[in-house]
Amino acid sequence: MTIAADLPTVTDATPVRVRFCPSPTGTPHVGLIRTALFNWAYARHTGGKLIFRIEDTDAARDSEESYEQLLEAMRWLGIDWDEGVEVGGPHAPYRQSQRGDLYRDVIDRLVAAGHLYESFSTPDEVEERHRAAGRDVKLGYDNFDRDLTEEQKEAFRSAGRPAVLRLRMPDEDITFTDLVRGDITFRAGSVPDFAVVRANGAPLYTLVNPVDDALMGITHVLRGEDLLSSTPRQVALYRALIDIGVARYMPLFGHLPYVMGQGNKKLSKRDPESNLFLHRERGFIREGLLNYLSLLGWSLSADEDIFSVEQLVEKFDVRDVLANPARFDLKKAEAINGTHVRLLDPAEFRSRLLPYLAAAGVIGADPTEDELRIVAEAAPLIQERITLLGEAPEMLAFLFKANDAIDIADDARKGLPENLGEVLDVTLAALEACPTWDAEALQSALRSALVDTLGLKPRLAFGPLRTAISGRRISPPLFESMVILGRNSSLARVRALRATVG
Repeated sequence: MTIAADLPTVTDATPVRVRFCPSPTGTPHVGLIRTALFNWAYARHTGGKLIFRIEDTDAARDSEESYEQLLEAMRWLGIDWDEGVEVGGPHAPYRQSQRGDLYRDVIDRLVAAGHLYESFSTPDEVEERHRAAGRDVKLGYDNFDRDLTEEQKEAFRSAGRPAVLRLRMPDEDITFTDLVRGDITFRAGSVPDFAVVRANGAPLYTLVNPVDDALMGITHVLRGEDLLSSTPRQVALYRALIDIGVARYMPLFGHLPYVMGQGNKKLSKRDPESNLFLHRERGFIREGLLNYLSLLGWSLSADEDIFSVEQLVEKFDVRDVLANPARFDLKKAEAINGTHVRLLDPAEFRSRLLPYLAAAGVIGADPTEDELRIVAEAAPLIQERITLLGEAPEMLAFLFKANDAIDIADDARKGLPENLGEVLDVTLAALEACPTWDAEALQSALRSALVDTLGLKPRLAFGPLRTAISGRRISPPLFESMVILGRNSSLARVRALRATVG
């Protein structure tokens, strides 16, 4: 069955309608969010619609907490949707658990048209028939029940045998053109008739997913490569849905490449790199993460790794997505994020630092005016130096500490020179005599005293002062930091370190 030959399908003139339909299980996975991003980018690129629905028919695994996390993830990243949960639309409700009556009606129509049939065989019976015929027992269901007579079916019912409902698969090859992978053919008989309704009448995912797509007019099914093997089932079911008037056309399919982790293994939920919120906690910003996720299977051009969300929308076409697996490279993701951090407007950068500083206890949850002043003055010192916003608390904490609360890191203490007392004495004398307290004057005075007069190399000359001021071997620009602290605090910190030396 070649789709284009005998079924109405999507054309370039059909208004684009794509969907993101996750199950609310666990913390959002970066591969899942990449799927949402590509659907969103394609909808925005084509002027189409993104429908966000929730596949929550697995009561044992689904949770409201996960549902809320999905909403939070989409909102944080700015992936908005046109119809769906929380915003409504003409095809509400958008949670599968609330659409039971719609499914029941479609099931009844499929049964009446002969597309679904009762199947009474148990797994043990199917396996036994395979063994008796010398077939591989892993072949699955053997289509045994599709031609039962009414008398046989009635006998099973009378005996109390439960029956699932299965879809009759076509007896010819199924061929479709994947938007990412080109023409794909599944040979006749390679996919057995599959169950769509449980014996208790509850519809399975194999039914409700395509039915929702059909009822919502989805034109492009863009989803993960792991679902490719189920596509012939969807094609066959769509054929039946078109026959009974539920679907208007066969959608186009595009299967997005796997996201791989370390060792070229598929990135799993157990891998820390897969946890979207862990990346946010570490200080990824939405611009950087969206840029990097876009590169997991797509690129703006051969030599452009850095681009804005607006450029993504302008250029994105699902036909340009690569079929090869994409590897999640954390170092590259961080580097790209760092570039976007530096591209932020300074005021926006300051604003985004505040939650990270508050979470680390560096400033209060409701910052004081003095805390906000220090952040405003210090932010420009680190914007060019960090890749993740989560690095800011460690870099800036010393500016908010009391003078007697500076803790000196081990590596900073080890780097202090043997003549520490002499260096600090000269440093104090130069600072006390400094006529103005600005970065240029401080640097000039200290260079003259420590480098020119005492003959120290700059790194050795200023290392003790940096340690006294920040407690760290590496800090934001030293003299600018001293200006923020002011004369009294800076001198107090140098004196405190001097007091520890014999």
